Amino acid sequence: MPFHKRVTLQQFIAETERQAPEATGEFSQLLREIILAVKYIHYETSRAGINQILGRTGSRNVQGEEVQKLDVFAHEQLVRSLQLSGLAAVLGSEEADDYEVVNPAGRYVVLFDPLDGSSNIDVSMPVGTIFSIYRRLDPDRPITEADVLQPGRRQLAAGYVLYGTSTLLVYTTGHGVNGFTLEPTVGEFFLTHPQLQTPEQARYLSINAAARSQFPEAVRAYLDEVDARHAENPDALKPRYVGALVADFHRNLLEGGIFLYPGTVAKPAGKLRLLYEANPLAWIIEQAGGLATDGQQPILDRQPQKLHERTPLVLGSKAEVERFLYFSARELHNMPY
Repeated sequence: MPFHKRVTLQQFIAETERQAPEATGEFSQLLREIILAVKYIHYETSRAGINQILGRTGSRNVQGEEVQKLDVFAHEQLVRSLQLSGLAAVLGSEEADDYEVVNPAGRYVVLFDPLDGSSNIDVSMPVGTIFSIYRRLDPDRPITEADVLQPGRRQLAAGYVLYGTSTLLVYTTGHGVNGFTLEPTVGEFFLTHPQLQTPEQARYLSINAAARSQFPEAVRAYLDEVDARHAENPDALKPRYVGALVADFHRNLLEGGIFLYPGTVAKPAGKLRLLYEANPLAWIIEQAGGLATDGQQPILDRQPQKLHERTPLVLGSKAEVERFLYFSARELHNMPY
């Protein structure tokens, strides 16, 4: 659908709701509250230098990472919007030590990474927001940690926002993937990327090659095979790595690519968070025709064990992820490469 059709995100949500006889309107309103918070975050990220909210706060989050001032701002905006909605029962944020019960009568669990790649702000590079929504296991029972620790296949919605040369919101509710671009002069997101499908064949490889010597043997064997392909054809799997998950993911979603953030000798569980980063993006890539794995099983099939659980992550174009899984399976069965 061309942009001149002027389908707004609000209209798209309303039309989707009309097509679902069981819809109550609460879920759509919850999405609207997230969108409102995202608009505030867009505004501040675009004016961060002028408003002097660049740099670090001097504290560390529960993962031991340095907290950026914009991390705090984005976290507070999302929490405020979702609290005021009254629809969310539980919130979980990468920037909070534990999940927070905000309305015991609410139906939904909302998990989010408020500002992915926030250190990029200081050097004017892309950053993002990632979110996912679940339904509570049983609204008639007290809220427990089990409501938060649900496998990714139980997501009701998952999305991300990319703040870059333009601000884009991409999300799925399990019926395909659609992307919307913010028109800042009117403050509206418009449908610009309907029914996204990622190319089956990858064009780009996104990985922190500096850590290659620390990767598992299967990953190094796969990268050796990529090098051999690249030597024969310089256009095969061109390396592209921004260092902000949302930015790398978005490019690969549109153009075709594979993103790898494996475990290392020092951190065998990897760095990325299962609930806040891997699950939402895994569902989006699967809905767009790609694959997502931790190297042994689909990301969406994993049963989370703790709120800030980390995971290796490989996701992207189907054919390339399947090629990676060939090497992973050989390592799993102790077979030579």
